[in-house]
Amino acid sequence: MSTMFADTLLIVFISVCTALLAEGITWVLVYRTDKYKRLKAEVEKQSKKLEKKKETITESAGRQQKKKIERQEEKLKNNNRDLSMVRMKSMFAIGFCFTALMGMFNSIFDGRVVAKLPFIPLSYIQGLSHRNLLGEDYTDCSFIFLYILCTMSIRQFVSFFHDQKCLRTQ
Repeated sequence: MSTMFADTLLIVFISVCTALLAEGITWVLVYRTDKYKRLKAEVEKQSKKLEKKKETITESAGRQQKKKIERQEEKLKNNNRDLSMVRMKSMFAIGFCFTALMGMFNSIFDGRVVAKLPFIPLSYIQGLSHRNLLGEDYTDCSFIFLYILCTMSIRQFVSFFHDQKCLRTQ
């Protein structure tokens, strides 16, 4: 039982490290670039400007005012699209890293029960939670299932705290 506990802690540690690596890659490839900073500032500025215009517009507003608002919305949509494209570069790098690391660690933990689940997973998840494990005890947990769960949740926390830190510094 102690090796299972050690494996679980090791997988959580690996997940924390990969989440920090992913956030670091995102910071290097996205957040610190001038293009991202410029686009983000532009989107924020346009959003505020659009909000003000929408608040001041009346029902009897002319077609020209409505056209201006439509143009601003289109501009904002284009800048948001450009911002998403800048972020996508990072997502590809992170996806590649996670896939490579997952394959490497999966071979290390292949066929080992790394945790005991307190429940029997739904049938369509059992293929993932019981991957490469012998036996029919579906409360046995494979590396891949625990790694994915940990990485997803830890990444959310790291991302949240990074975003909060960025908001405070602005």
